[in-house]
Amino acid sequence: MVLAVLTISDRCSEGLQTDTAGPAVAAVLRREWPQAEIRTALLRDDEEAIASTLEELARQGAALVLTVGGTGLGPRDRTPEATRRAIDREAPGLAEAMRAQGAERNPYAWLSRGVAGLRGATLVVNLPGSQRGAEESLATILALLRHGLEVAAGSQSHP
Repeated sequence: MVLAVLTISDRCSEGLQTDTAGPAVAAVLRREWPQAEIRTALLRDDEEAIASTLEELARQGAALVLTVGGTGLGPRDRTPEATRRAIDREAPGLAEAMRAQGAERNPYAWLSRGVAGLRGATLVVNLPGSQRGAEESLATILALLRHGLEVAAGSQSHP
């Protein structure tokens, strides 16, 4: 199984800031799916590049792609738009769960515009760009991801 983490950040891609959120998310994936191949990449806040990378990872058969960053209200935050271009069907409950759980600790979580959905059998989920926000959001949906990946891969079992 191939899992991918894409950090979306102009500052990190330009070497002006160290990416801590992407590696933290990749570490969770390695712990939860030790048999998986984990791919990571660092991209600028560029809608076209994000969308084409998501499409390419789906073509390559990635089961899960987690994006980290680019989900806020800033003028260059275009990750949700790129994701919507790349996916076939949305899975809005994942983003809703992350926002609701996050808002219990930080009311600014409601400002996240992250989305989730499928491109074929590839599940794509937008996580916030801060390490804490990304880790907490991922923890919120981890059990859902496990089941969602099984169903997206063709399993018809439902709890």
